[in-house]
Amino acid sequence: MSHHIELRSDTFTKPTLPMRQAMAAAEVGDDMVGEDPTVNQLEARMAQLLGKPAAVFACSGTQSNQMAVWTHCHSGDELLIEASGHIANYEAGGPAALSGVSVRRLDGDFGRLDLKHLEGQIRGGNVHYSPTKLLCLENSTNIGGGRTYSLEQLDRVCSWAHQNGLKTHLDGARLFNACAARGYTPGDVAAHFDTVSICFSKGLGCPMGSILVGSTEDIARARRARKLFGGALRQAGIPAAACLYALDHHVERLREDHANAKLFAELIAEIPGVTVDLNGVETNLVFFEIDPKLGTADQISQKLKERGVLMYPAGSPYRLRACTHLDVNESQIRQAAEVLRGICIVA
Repeated sequence: MSHHIELRSDTFTKPTLPMRQAMAAAEVGDDMVGEDPTVNQLEARMAQLLGKPAAVFACSGTQSNQMAVWTHCHSGDELLIEASGHIANYEAGGPAALSGVSVRRLDGDFGRLDLKHLEGQIRGGNVHYSPTKLLCLENSTNIGGGRTYSLEQLDRVCSWAHQNGLKTHLDGARLFNACAARGYTPGDVAAHFDTVSICFSKGLGCPMGSILVGSTEDIARARRARKLFGGALRQAGIPAAACLYALDHHVERLREDHANAKLFAELIAEIPGVTVDLNGVETNLVFFEIDPKLGTADQISQKLKERGVLMYPAGSPYRLRACTHLDVNESQIRQAAEVLRGICIVA
């Protein structure tokens, strides 16, 4: 499949040779008892980077998110989240299955929530209702279109949550992308949240791994959740070494992915029958609509695949998503746009 242009997701990235070398050279121990020096180094570095006392390494973003839900809620509680949020839609019913927690979806703005969406939504006191205990945000958004939050909006929303007795968790799967787009730091964002999860297996190009940061007390509870969910690892310094390598070498280059996404959006915006909001392309995700006369998103996706371009339909009948990452260069982006143009013009 290496000859294909891979635009399905940044999860398809392959570890670079230097990353593999870092993994092979990793000093390891038994992380279950806290004796893997590379994991300990990664956790300490991420805690410091996000300005929190503690961190815990996890297998995946879903796992670290669900560890946070279990940490902040009890069975019978509910969380609030924007309707398209990953925790609500793409984590296999984790809040209900693992923590007994209800999910209440609120319609927001491109995956983002503000006070107008939240005020009056907290429930408690009445025995008919699940008590609202947690607010989950996503930055950058995924199905929301790769959009990001301003620090002002995060402050406004999280202050409201805390004033109303809620805990706050950030699904920061692509937080480094949001930081590259907005010019703020992970610590600037994390200051507003009780816990933050970050994936290493997306734009940072690692084969696996996620981190959850928070208070000493919350992370101690999250470690218990990790064990309960089957995520306690042994010689985890091998994947942790990839994460440390990525922090040193793959963060600044995220801007290249954003530039390629913007380029792709500009190129396909010129194709008859393709609609894309150029101002909405903030990070490495490009969502676009196909005129129904050209076919469905599934049909267009299949035609692209037959011509060597891999891209997912994006949840609605005529919407597709392209995701840029470190394994796609500018030349391939231009080629992919030309392939789409050829399909649309023939149709």
